[in-house]
Amino acid sequence: MPLFGESMKRLPGLDLLRAIAIVWVMLFHSWIVGGLGGPFQSVADYGWMGVDLFFVLSGYLIGFQLLEPLSRGEPLRFGRFYLRRAFRILPVFLVVLAIYTWLPSWREAPGMQPVWQFLTFTVNLLIDYPRNQAFSHAWSLCVEEHFYLVFPWLAWLLTRRPSLRVTIAVGVGIVAAGMLIRGYASLHDMDFIKSVYFPTWSRLDGLLAGVVLATLQIYHPSGWKAWQAKANLVALAGLVVTGAAIWLFRHRVSFAADVFGYPLLSFGLALLVTAAASPHGWLGRWRVPGAGWIAAISYSLYLSHKLAMHRVETLLAAHPGIHGLAAFAAYAIAIFATGALLHYTVERPFLRLRSRLMRHQPASAGLPAAETPREALVVND
Repeated sequence: MPLFGESMKRLPGLDLLRAIAIVWVMLFHSWIVGGLGGPFQSVADYGWMGVDLFFVLSGYLIGFQLLEPLSRGEPLRFGRFYLRRAFRILPVFLVVLAIYTWLPSWREAPGMQPVWQFLTFTVNLLIDYPRNQAFSHAWSLCVEEHFYLVFPWLAWLLTRRPSLRVTIAVGVGIVAAGMLIRGYASLHDMDFIKSVYFPTWSRLDGLLAGVVLATLQIYHPSGWKAWQAKANLVALAGLVVTGAAIWLFRHRVSFAADVFGYPLLSFGLALLVTAAASPHGWLGRWRVPGAGWIAAISYSLYLSHKLAMHRVETLLAAHPGIHGLAAFAAYAIAIFATGALLHYTVERPFLRLRSRLMRHQPASAGLPAAETPREALVVND
């Protein structure tokens, strides 16, 4: 059974993690309409961690797609890879960007960065967040795009003359550089969003953790199988490590959290992804009704959920009697309806068009015939 073909779309554990990630992110962003409040607010407060879960999943899935053919000595088809990414990412993104640009009253905040920064995926490096918060959650998509641009070339270089020592040194160097950058910013009281949270060079921990999982699976399959055979223990360890990261982030803007929190969180989430990819543990076998559908539309959900939140908030302002659970239901219905509309009218048709255009092109065995529901995976701010 192929790992990343049509069957990968139906791995219930990974579907569940994708669904958890996007729901967690949306709960976090509920602050723009007043927040959840009550006992669930503490859950929403840490929803930004859904970003890091998406990063780990993305690093794992994209890492496998690129490294698996390279491990067999096959050439890496750069053009095919970038074309697939373009068809996956751009159509829905451009539609949502057009809405933000041409319908400013729909924005969750009045100020927005120039359109060219979104089109060049540089908004995470140039944003003036206090003034321009509209569509600021696109920062994570910028990180993903930079990863797509650079990682194939890095993978190609590292596999031309494979060296475990060099590979480990590169990985350690990336983590260490991020820690140093974030630590310097924290010690010098630099802007958290612009210097710590948004920049690509300080947010590579999760993507790297996912790539490490893919590397282990491909180049050390016996070790990967041993970890997967103990999936329940690995899942428990992942929960403990992630819990430790949550405790460290109780003071989100602090030197300890800035320096050590992100690699610790990424490690914990990587353990959970390992367990979720295994058929031997409860996490990998747990089929939660609706999780697969939420995972499938998660990209469209992520890009559009703030628009839906703001529209509902505007409508509810004229109906003050609708509050509490009824208001929550209204937000949920609008968010999922908007995400589903984008998915079925924009995202899926372009994926089908891509399949038709690429049907007669030779494909590496490492690249799936059908896209996974959301390996591009988006995040929050």
